[in-house]
Formats: sequence, structure tokens, C-alpha cells
Amino acid sequence: MMGVDLQASLHNVAGFSRRAPVALAAWLLMAGVASAQGVASKTMAATSAGDAVDELPAVVVTGTRSERTLREVPASAQVIEAEALEERQLGDIRELAETVPGVTVERRSNRMTINSSDGRSGNAGFNIRGLEGNRVLMLVDGVRMPRNYSFGASSRDNVDFGLLERVEVIKGPSSALYGSDGIGGVVQFFTRTPASYLKGGKAMGGQAGLAYEGDSRAVRAGATVAGRAGERVQWLLSGSALKGHALDNRGDNDSPSALRTKPNPEDTRDTALLGKLVFTPSAAQTHTFTAEHVRKRDELDLLSQYGATTRGVTTLTAAGRTDNQRQRLSWQGRFQLQAPWADTLRTTVAYQRLRSHEHFENTRLRAANQVRDTLDHENLWQASVQAEKVLRGQALAYKLAYGLDFSRTQADNLQTGITPPAGETFPLKRFPDTTENALGLYVQNEIIGNGWSLIPGLRWDRYRIAASQAGFAGQAASKSGSALSPRLGATWDVAPDWTLYGQWATGFRTPGADQLNRFFENPIGHYMTVPNPGLKPEKAQHVELGVKGQGEHWRLEAAAFHGRYRDFILDNQRVAGTGRRGDPLVFQAINIGRASISGFEVAGEYRVKNVAGGTLAFPAAFGMARGRDKASSQPIASIQPARLNLGVRYAQPTWSVRLDMRHQWAKKAKDVPAASDPRAGAIVPFLPRAATTFDLSGQWRLWRHAGGDVRLNAAVHNLTNRKYWRWSDVRGLAADLPTIDAYSQPGRKFSVSLVASF
Repeated sequence: MMGVDLQASLHNVAGFSRRAPVALAAWLLMAGVASAQGVASKTMAATSAGDAVDELPAVVVTGTRSERTLREVPASAQVIEAEALEERQLGDIRELAETVPGVTVERRSNRMTINSSDGRSGNAGFNIRGLEGNRVLMLVDGVRMPRNYSFGASSRDNVDFGLLERVEVIKGPSSALYGSDGIGGVVQFFTRTPASYLKGGKAMGGQAGLAYEGDSRAVRAGATVAGRAGERVQWLLSGSALKGHALDNRGDNDSPSALRTKPNPEDTRDTALLGKLVFTPSAAQTHTFTAEHVRKRDELDLLSQYGATTRGVTTLTAAGRTDNQRQRLSWQGRFQLQAPWADTLRTTVAYQRLRSHEHFENTRLRAANQVRDTLDHENLWQASVQAEKVLRGQALAYKLAYGLDFSRTQADNLQTGITPPAGETFPLKRFPDTTENALGLYVQNEIIGNGWSLIPGLRWDRYRIAASQAGFAGQAASKSGSALSPRLGATWDVAPDWTLYGQWATGFRTPGADQLNRFFENPIGHYMTVPNPGLKPEKAQHVELGVKGQGEHWRLEAAAFHGRYRDFILDNQRVAGTGRRGDPLVFQAINIGRASISGFEVAGEYRVKNVAGGTLAFPAAFGMARGRDKASSQPIASIQPARLNLGVRYAQPTWSVRLDMRHQWAKKAKDVPAASDPRAGAIVPFLPRAATTFDLSGQWRLWRHAGGDVRLNAAVHNLTNRKYWRWSDVRGLAADLPTIDAYSQPGRKFSVSLVASF
């Protein structure tokens, strides 16, 4: 939703009407299948030296569901390897997002109350180009990660960076490949594999590390061991543990009162375990069995609630506790068939369980004490099969990928405790027990010519959301439907170093269980949240045009994008009432008619070799977007201000040092929508001013031997000790809020780690 509307220009460049892309994608798929059948009996010739093209070393699989270099992906994509995470001391998704243009992660200081979830989600999830929450699909090794539920205790920050090998970020709708929830983009985490530690024929390898993270005074220890059991079996065991405290800020009020701005005292305990067994009975098949356990616990002394008075009742003490656990069991198979219908077959079967528990308690003067225990569960069964066939004719090659996905998700929540809200009794549910079944069938055809490729894709999804009335105070509604998601991507090598790309993609997202059937009533406060059985799935059409280039000393990627959204879902919107006695305010999740998001991004690096025996590099990235609700002419609040990243890195064989600058633009009043709650009055929102921060990091290889090395990594974050805020963390807060410093970012902090590989 830019100030300058890109819709017309991008629409003309694409040259598509509203229905033409669907027909064209289907035609190209059928043409590719027909052509492939005509050459199925031919032997695929080896690629000649004249066909070779320059490729980026990083390979991404999320963008097309099969291996493809970054330059060949017709979308904005980033790959962050474990080496970069270690060198720059990036320990969670919040820090990772700061390095990727157009991506942020909300993180507020935890000031939860009995009626507020302020900060309890930790790193609340990814925001990609203004789309956030469950609109961004998060995967771990191809398995869907749990969703977030607004009334519950769940968090999307349930991946441990100590177990990761790389992260892939794909921006823009991805429903043609992954179905629902990928309307804003996809973030996939890949856990460690035995092969990474057994290179060169080693029988055993691994690494161990110890780290200190200054912004939360956390100590992390981890170790990974991988080995071979004969020629056919590889195994891996990896573990990580963290003990820390609250994320720091620049607040200086340390009092136990509502005016407190320093973080509440917090003890954090994170543990993670990963086990993998890779069985290769023959060169034609590989089986990977994975078991993963991630647990994150926090205990808080909520000093910011001490002395708070509401309607004559004073809180004396308050405390909170959260416990999020995710377990996964999965089997992934890869079969080399060389059959007429498929060269390769990939299969996945996975079970995943999320258990989130939140406990809150307080003691009060002149009123009964309160206790809340909130439990969220999400159980996921997922199965998928994908076939791939590569065929070559005289002038064209075809890479077909087709398959099906099935998932069954069961979600429930329960709240118990002491002294329930007025008008309610324990136990109670904020949304009904819900089972969602989803089936997706998809086909994609990569048509590859001499220096160009055309990639049409088509997916059909059928979903059913079944809600149980048992134990639910509201009127539970079920929902079912289907969606067709076409996509068309293209790349063109206009020069040996340059590739133009474009894509037209569609997306959809089914309403979440809590959006469809959320219920809450406060008769004293005269407001309520009610289900919306008529809530429709969100739909998107997205056009992106870009260029990718790489030479001996440089690389560059630039993109302009425009997305149009129908039936965009807005949570907690006022639909009726005045907030007076007998006429309560009524809030719902609702669809709005149309919305749009536009923007552009650029990222690259310039390298100078042989500088005093080392390499000097200058990385840079910039991203900005604008968004608007077309029905109300209001801006979209989740759009983040523009951000510029500049860096300089010097590397020798045994050491490296890097300085990064990050500049975020100020949030402007014209980009903030008006409040929808009339009781709030004329709120003047807090608008964070522009800020520039610097991070200094480096690595020193203390010792190197034939099987590995010992590395010391260190970083100073916010080198100049700048006091600043991020829009994602202060959205919805008033400019005159006396505790605004509680939402500021950490000041100057030091992090260090020692890693030994063998």
C-alpha cells in the first residue's frame, strides 16, 4: 500500500486479466505434460559445457519444492546458513529478521496481566512485508509449525537455533505450493544432518559450544555428535540448553509499581534435543527418521502489576509462568525410481504435538485473589508425497513436480483457575475444540529453454473446519470449502551475469479456529467478543518483478512487488454497541473488502579480494512497503517503516571482523489507522523516531586441525548505546504512555561464544 500506487503499472507489465493467468497456467501445465510424454522414451542427454550457467552457491528448496539455486528462483528468497548465524551471533528469530529486508519479528517486554497478553508471546512470529502471524507459514524440515492462538498461551517461537543448519525465507504468496497459511510468505528451518559433520569420509564428527548472550544475560551450551554405523547408516544427536533472563531495555524505573519501565524479573529455561537416523539401503533410496523436542519455560515476578488499582481493587503481588513444548516425529523418504512417470519420489509422514501452558496469579486488597491456568494443545498429522520427472526434448527441458499433501490439525484450549471473570464460571473455553482436515493436490512444470525458464503451477485445496459445541459457551460454527491457487513464474538470463525474473502468484488462508469462533464476555466492562460463522478465507493476488545478478566481485538482487487482497481478515473489530450499560461493545474478526500492499527491496554485496591477504566485502540491503485498506482508506497498521542495512566485513583465513549499520525510518502519523474502540477517545499513537544502530562482530579461529577447528565469536550489539523503539513493538500504544520506555530496545550489549568442531 504505497503512497504511489503500483497496481496499474505492474498489472500492465504482467499483461494479465483477472482470469487469464489461471487459464494460461493450466494451458502451460498441460502443454508441458504433453510435450514430456512425447519425449519420455528418449534418454536425457548430459548438459553440455555450453549450457552451463553461473550459479549462486546457495541452493533453496522452499521456493519451488525442489533444489534450485537462488538465481533461478522467480521470487525474493534469502538463505541464512549456520555459519552466518554463528559469526554474527544471531540467536533467535528476532535477531535473524533484522538481517532480512522486509522482515521483522515483534518482541515486547513481558508485562502480562490477567486480562492482557502484553509480551507473553516472546518473539511473536514473522512479519513479511506487512503480513504477519498465521499468514506466514513456518516449516521445520517440511513440517508445518504450530499456529498462534490469540486467547491462548501458545507462541510461534518454538524453534531452537542451536539445532539449525540453515533458514530459508520466501516472500510473497506460496499457496500454489503449500496451500493455506503461506499467503504472506514461507520461513523454513532446516535442522542439522549427519552428512554435514561426516565430510571427507569421517567415521565420526560434531561440534560443541558455549555462549553468552548479553541482551538477556543468557548462557547457552550445546553439542552435536554424528557418526556412521557401517556404509548404510548415519546418525546424529544434538542437544542445546539455555538459562537466561528477561530481554533488556532502556527503561530506568525499577520500582515495583505500574510505573515500572525496567523488565520484570524473569528466569528462562530452554532445552532442545534432536535425533536423526539416515538409512540408505541402496543408492536408489534414503530414509531419514527424526525426533525433535523443544521446550521453552519462563517464570516472571510481575512487579509492573504491584500496586495497580482498578475499580477500587489494588493488586498486591502478581506472578506468571509459561511453558511451551513442541515434539515432532517424522519420516522422510527419497527414492530414485527412473520410471516413466517419475525419476524421484519424496515422501513425508510426521506427527507433531504442541502443549502450551500459561499460569497467572495475583493477590489483591479488598477482593479475592485470582488464578488463571490456560492450556493450549495442537496435534498435527501430516503426510505428503511428491514425484519429480525431468525430460528433455530437442529445444526444451521439462521438470515436472506433482503430488499431494494431507494434514489433520486438532486444536483445543481450556482455562481454569480461581475467581473467574464476572458472568463466567470455570472451566471455560475461548474457542471450541476444533479439527481441521486439509487435502491439497498440486502440479508444477519447470519449462527450461536456452537461458530462460517458465514455471507454471496449480494447486487445489479442500479443507474442513469442524468445531465441537461441547464445553463452549458461544455458538460453535463449522466451515468447509475449497480453493484453487495458480502461479506463474519466469526467469530470463539477459546477460551472463544478470537474470530477470517475475511471478504472478495467488494465495489463500482459511480462518483460524479462534478467529472463526472466538468468544469472550465482560458484562462489567460492557464489551464482548463473539464468533463470526460467516468469516471467509483471505485471498491474494501478487505480482513481483525483479533482477538478480552476480559477478566475480559482486551480487545484487532487486524487486518491486504489489499484492491485492480480498476478504482480508482483521481481528477484534468493533461491529456493534456503544460500551454503555445494556449496549455492550461487540467485537469480531471480520473480512474487509479489499486491501493492497506494494513496495520494493534491494540487497547485494561488493567484494574486493587480496586486500592485505584477505577479502573486503560491503553488504547492503533496503526494504520498504506501503499498505492500505481500500474499503476504509485506512493504512494497514502492520506495515513496518523502511529499513536500511549497510555493512563492511574483512576476512582473513584465520579471523574476520564485521561492522553492521541498521537505519530504520520513523513511523509517520499518516501511516497509522485510527482506533476502532470509541471508549479510547482521541488516542495520539506513539510513533518511534528514526534510529541508527551499529553492531560489531568478529570470529577468530584459535586452532585448526585436520578434522575441525576451535572458533571464538564475539559481538557488540548497539555499539553506540542508542535508545530507540521499533514500530512492531509499540504498535497500538499511546504517545503519552508513561511506561513507553518499557518497550524500548536493549542498549549496548556483548555476546560471545566458543565453538569447537571435530
